[in-house]
Amino acid sequence: MGKKKIILLGPPGAGKGTQAKRLVEKTGLLHLSTGDILRDEVARGTDLGKQAKEYMDRGDLVPDDLIIGMIRGRIEGADGFILDGFPRTVAQAEALEKITPIDLVINIDLSREEVIRRLSSRRVCRGCGRIYNLISNPPKVEGRCDACGGELYQRDDDRPEVIENRYDVYTASTAPLIEFYKERGLLTQVDGKASPEEIFSRIMSLITG
Repeated sequence: MGKKKIILLGPPGAGKGTQAKRLVEKTGLLHLSTGDILRDEVARGTDLGKQAKEYMDRGDLVPDDLIIGMIRGRIEGADGFILDGFPRTVAQAEALEKITPIDLVINIDLSREEVIRRLSSRRVCRGCGRIYNLISNPPKVEGRCDACGGELYQRDDDRPEVIENRYDVYTASTAPLIEFYKERGLLTQVDGKASPEEIFSRIMSLITG
């Protein structure tokens, strides 16, 4: 099986990161997450990282050309990868087409209500940073971390009104992207309400099929 070049799309809370990690373990593909790449460039103090940090420190979005520069440096030599969190706009998708062809675009589809339900159930330990979900992965003792006994709290960006805004922003920027890849015959929808195991096996069948 030749290594495929794959894009994972899906709203916040759809489990893209979890699926990407499992896919990497199974397939050996390179996992490229925009967030991880940005943090790495900033930490290493590269020219791109320094420029990106100025935007991030102001709370602004990092411009397309900087993001594309970072992605380009990592995918030009890669024979297969999973892109997670990129592209986010049609302009980014068009720039990506000029760098490398894409084999498959998988959209993990999840409704606004389900995204809010999932993400507003997330809790984080103040002590060790371990993450829980009150629905799918609750702590043994309410409000306390299983690992260190620390207090569990809700992050500001996991409040329902913030999640609603994140979902709406995602939808506004990504809806045109879904059309873009549909027109090219590359897009497959996967039901995000299914269990993580079902989603994983569906994606694996798409990759190996």
